[in-house]
Amino acid sequence: MTTKHGMMSVADAAALIGSGRHLCIAGDESALRQLPAGNWIGGTIPYFMGEGGGLASREAVHVTVVGDHGEHADAPRLRLCDADALPQLCRNAPEHGYSILILPAFSDCHLAFAREAPNYEEMYLKPLVGWVAGVHLDDLGTAAPQVVLGSSGEFSATQAVVMDVPLPPEKFARVDIVNPFRPGDGARIVFADTGFAAGDCRIDGQPGNLAEHLAASGADGRLPLVADYCGAPVNVSIKGIDRAAGRVDFYAPVFPGLEYRLAAPVADPLAAIRAALPPPGTAISFACNCILNFLYLELEGQRTGEVGGPMSFGEIGYQLLNQTLVYLTVEG
Repeated sequence: MTTKHGMMSVADAAALIGSGRHLCIAGDESALRQLPAGNWIGGTIPYFMGEGGGLASREAVHVTVVGDHGEHADAPRLRLCDADALPQLCRNAPEHGYSILILPAFSDCHLAFAREAPNYEEMYLKPLVGWVAGVHLDDLGTAAPQVVLGSSGEFSATQAVVMDVPLPPEKFARVDIVNPFRPGDGARIVFADTGFAAGDCRIDGQPGNLAEHLAASGADGRLPLVADYCGAPVNVSIKGIDRAAGRVDFYAPVFPGLEYRLAAPVADPLAAIRAALPPPGTAISFACNCILNFLYLELEGQRTGEVGGPMSFGEIGYQLLNQTLVYLTVEG
């Protein structure tokens, strides 16, 4: 495989930054703060899919080399943007190329993108990938996920960071989403509002409460809700079920008017992911995976084929995703 991804020490990453290459870097905040300024963007996360399998590390970083797409391509552009600027994300992207977006988890940018991205101008017309920065699970509630604009060395827990990558005319970017889940044959669930939490809803056409329904049916909370978004199955992962409060919390928003079902159980989700990956030797320009896959599939020490990258608090394949693997290839 012609890889553009890899785990490396802070010293090796610093040397690569010094070479002037454009990079996307994932790592624990303590590691990222040791890196020099340069042509890179980054986000905090200490979970990775490396060459030897899944791992957690506060010392190593994962580096993706970006923008080696030929002498006729312009240099990538790096920028921070706040929640108010996100709706222009795709309109401001290269006419011919792709963009990498990193959002700090739990920020206004994260929430705004999750809710509104499907309606952004030129969304789905220009390739957009990325991930949601997070923290070590031991640090939840005490450390803030952050993104980094490497050109200035600025860290931000409130803004998103973007790298726009122009391509030469003969090449084009393709985004692929690997999702092992499909809707099951259980109840049809429809919500009245957009949100990261829900209680009252319609279940098989009748008024009901989602928390009560999931608890009473003995649903496996590791399985996501799945809906058909314009022909693609999209997951909404369950964060918690509070039967007493009558509320279910999610890692991504549900949308009104769509029909959701709990995912059908998958006998071997890891095998399903591996079977859907591109053939060995495919040159992948970007990839990320989900922290829930890391946890639920017990990926520590196990490989997802040849595809590496951060194990994030959310994946971006145009819109916000959960429990998927996203990768981008440049063809032509």
